[in-house]
Amino acid sequence: MNNETHAILAELLTAQEAGESVALATVVRASGSVPRHAGAKMLVYEDGRISGTIGGGELEARVKEKAVELLEHGRSDILTYSLIEPERGDPGLCGGTVDVYLEPYTPPATLFVIGCGHVGQAVADLGHWLGFRVVVTDDRPELASPEQIPNADVYLPGDFAAALAAHPITRSTFIALLTRNVALDRQILPLLVKTPAPYIGVMGSRRRWTETQKLLRQDGASEEDLQRIHSPVGLELNAETPKEIALSILAEIVAQYRMKG
Repeated sequence: MNNETHAILAELLTAQEAGESVALATVVRASGSVPRHAGAKMLVYEDGRISGTIGGGELEARVKEKAVELLEHGRSDILTYSLIEPERGDPGLCGGTVDVYLEPYTPPATLFVIGCGHVGQAVADLGHWLGFRVVVTDDRPELASPEQIPNADVYLPGDFAAALAAHPITRSTFIALLTRNVALDRQILPLLVKTPAPYIGVMGSRRRWTETQKLLRQDGASEEDLQRIHSPVGLELNAETPKEIALSILAEIVAQYRMKG
């Protein structure tokens, strides 16, 4: 493995550990005159940033555009380009052809449990069983702990805002806001609606959610922000126990997750 490839793969691993989605573009076949040959690699991030190069120019621009598109859906693809006749739409005139394999690397689906009371504990346990990466936080440190939730992957006890700042929320993060009162929801939700999370569920009755919406509007929340929030959280199962409520919440999250994919 040459130094260039080693650096690209190391950066790919770093992006995964940081929860970033990134696509690896690899030249898998080249013939004739081309700027880079088989084995050349480039990383493409969701925002269009690149690292490394597969040859620059229009070819690289098209690969970058396609990579960002594929990251939306988590799909791989092989792209074939001729670099012969720009007037017919080819991305160059080097004279050869090149195949580029695009492979997206997205972070594992994360279940972010905010509030670790009885329901939060049950949601975290069921989320772990379903294969989610589970992150838990509570301003009562004794609750967001291995003693209370033995199967979480990340524990963030203490201030909620600090916990959210310490752990990136991505398009693969599903949030269950399971706090004990409206005041906490009012404090936390403005931080959540600005994230790319595909799901934000808030526990509570319809009456509680009506009151929370009223307060959030007073604080400047837009209707678009409020429309992103699922409340009362979970599918209607007439659930009563914490485990039953957890089942209804995870059922809704799984439905949203599979729809996203």
